[in-house]
Amino acid sequence: MDVPLWLALIVVGWLGCKLIRPPWWLVAVLLLGGYLLADSLFAPIVDTAVK
Repeated sequence: MDVPLWLALIVVGWLGCKLIRPPWWLVAVLLLGGYLLADSLFAPIVDTAVK
C-alpha cells in the first residue's frame, strides 16, 4: 500500500497535536521555519543530510 507523503505528514501532524498538545506558537514556528528552509539556499544541504 502506497501512501502519499503529504497524507502521511498530515496524519502524523494531527496525531502529534492531539496527543502531545504543543503550544500553538511552536507549531507555527516549525511550519513557517520548514517552509522557509525548503525554499532557501540551505535546501540542498538539508536534502543531502536527510538522504
